[in-house]
Amino acid sequence: MAVNLNIPDESAIYPVAGVEIGIAQAGIKKPGRDDLTLFKFTPGTSVAGVFTRNRFRAAPVQICESRLAKGNAIRALVINTGNANAGTGADGLERAFETCRVLSKELGLLEEEVLPFSTGVILEPLPVEKITAALPQCIRSLEKNAWLKAAHSIMTTDTLPKICSKQLTLDGRKVSITGISKGAGMIRPNMATMLGFVATDAEIAPALLKELVKDIANRSFNRITVDGDTSTNDSFIVIATGQSGIQVQDTHSPHYETIKAELTDVARELAQKIVRDAEGATKFITIQVEEAESCQTALKIAYAIAHSPLVKTAFYASDPNLGRILAAIGYAGVDDLNISSLRLWLDDVLVASGGGRHPDYLEEDGQRVMQQAEILVRVALGRGNVSETIYSCDFSHEYVSINADYRS
Repeated sequence: MAVNLNIPDESAIYPVAGVEIGIAQAGIKKPGRDDLTLFKFTPGTSVAGVFTRNRFRAAPVQICESRLAKGNAIRALVINTGNANAGTGADGLERAFETCRVLSKELGLLEEEVLPFSTGVILEPLPVEKITAALPQCIRSLEKNAWLKAAHSIMTTDTLPKICSKQLTLDGRKVSITGISKGAGMIRPNMATMLGFVATDAEIAPALLKELVKDIANRSFNRITVDGDTSTNDSFIVIATGQSGIQVQDTHSPHYETIKAELTDVARELAQKIVRDAEGATKFITIQVEEAESCQTALKIAYAIAHSPLVKTAFYASDPNLGRILAAIGYAGVDDLNISSLRLWLDDVLVASGGGRHPDYLEEDGQRVMQQAEILVRVALGRGNVSETIYSCDFSHEYVSINADYRS
């Protein structure tokens, strides 16, 4: 069951001018469910993305990276669930290209103006015939505010759709930002087994958007982990249609900081929703490492805590076996760590200091925090003034069951 995952009311989901969305049932893995999604953009739209660092990058990821690197105008995205088209070699690339060819012909676009995305089972051939047969239905169903439908249609092992939307006023003009994401397992930054799409009707210069998407990812999707596994298909895309009339040409533009902050907030919420809906999760855990001398040190320690199966199962059991957290900090790879200056808190409870258990710590206080659905783990290193925060979850019996049964 997802941990405090909010689905906004449809009245609070704002269409983004210049974006149309169509949905269809291609029957890729299971019949009778929406599994094919089309995004169509107005001419002049800027699109940028970041992708997995897994060396077995899926065929659609390779195509997206190539087309965006060439600076192609992008007018459409096509997304299928149920099949990752990863580990499929040259045949997988050809099947992804065929999807783009058929869609571009149907829409009257250049093939290079289409980006493909896939998510699902790895090492199986993409059923391209099913996808191309369903594309006309996607086109017929295009509408201006199908964001919630799209959030449902891109799901795999997710239990709930992940969507975030906001609207702000700049210079008397309304600017909308809406995004969706999917992901529940095989989640680890750089990126995670996730797809994320965020659109705004602000105008953002292509070169600036290319840099912005990296920074936004590093503040959101690259700060989550469920199980430490980096997938083959991870993709995060930001779209700026320019239809609101608000222009952001460079970092000195009047609304640059506002637009950047709002886009980051949407992406961060979408990223956190992935963790809240992590496979089998019962706890949402924020891990904050502060007083570090570098981001690298802070993140090493944060991920060591987040990835420890012993820590994660203790959280699931609500067991304040907090020596497991200290052990994870100790093996994080910070060789010159001074444990005598380190302090560890669970929410407001100071657990450890001076190299050992804090004199005032009581197990019942730790037990109280461990029973919460949302928990903050805070580590102060006493080494500097750098702070990093990541978001993770516990491990339950259900995580094993979901992944054992995934292909059945």
